[in-house]
Amino acid sequence: MKMWFLGTGAGRPNKHRNVTAIALQLPEPETGWWLIDCGEATQHQLMHVPLKLSKLEKIFITHLHGDHLYGLPGLLSSRSFDGGVTPLTMFGPIGLKSYIDTVFSLTATVLDYELIIHELEEQQAFIYEDGRFRVETGPLVHRVPCLGYRVEERDAPGPLMADKLRALGVKSGPLFGKLKAGHPITLEDGTIITPDAVTDGVLRGRIVTVLGDTSPCEMAERLSLHADLIVHEATFAAGLEEKAHEFGHCTTVEAAQTALKAGAKKVAMTHFSGRYNNEELSKLVEEAAAVFPHVIAATDLSMVEIPRVHER
Repeated sequence: MKMWFLGTGAGRPNKHRNVTAIALQLPEPETGWWLIDCGEATQHQLMHVPLKLSKLEKIFITHLHGDHLYGLPGLLSSRSFDGGVTPLTMFGPIGLKSYIDTVFSLTATVLDYELIIHELEEQQAFIYEDGRFRVETGPLVHRVPCLGYRVEERDAPGPLMADKLRALGVKSGPLFGKLKAGHPITLEDGTIITPDAVTDGVLRGRIVTVLGDTSPCEMAERLSLHADLIVHEATFAAGLEEKAHEFGHCTTVEAAQTALKAGAKKVAMTHFSGRYNNEELSKLVEEAAAVFPHVIAATDLSMVEIPRVHER
């Protein structure tokens, strides 16, 4: 599982960074990826990372401010040109469908795939679930309705203990696959073998939280609880809390405090004001690290790998 930062700037692009967009590359055996926010020129940024538009499966929009949204119509259209024919599901605040429908109507844009748009109320709720992941959302504190997203991966059985299986008379093949998928098997003599008896521990599911623009709030902490990685806006440096809250944002220290209260493992700060160039990011990290040590400042086109814990 990898998180790619396609844009890490607030408000408008500048020579240091593009506006907000984040890609979550799903772990094997999945081959697709999800997009969280889509600021202007996001599709340009994608040309520099190993992600294909045709493999994009889902889009999550945090709010309808332009620096999180203006790149969406072009990206959706380009997906058709890149061979995207499978359905694409999009989640976001109320008004998202009207925005897309209006742009596509005025520009006579036609997609070669089905676009499914789910508009979300401002409430904490589970909005997506399959056999491996589920996604929860909740309202943050910003100048317009804004959502945070929490992606939870399910636990999985650890590696199969092949020697033990052979000793029990289980031959490699479909039965191995069934056990690996977490299902019990029955041998010809009636013996039932459960996955926990022949697997080496558990692979704990990962939790990734991406918060949209927000001032400090309880919902940000709830969505971030025990997360392996929090992506948190840090628009301003410490000491500018009053200015940050006036515009519905956080400082570096406030992002660190959220991670600390949530018991998270790591926080990646993003959405930096244009007043800070990349050389100044180390100072912003120092401010946050004084509160929460496991912090980084995301830069455009950087990637964070999210490892899975093997518990025996």
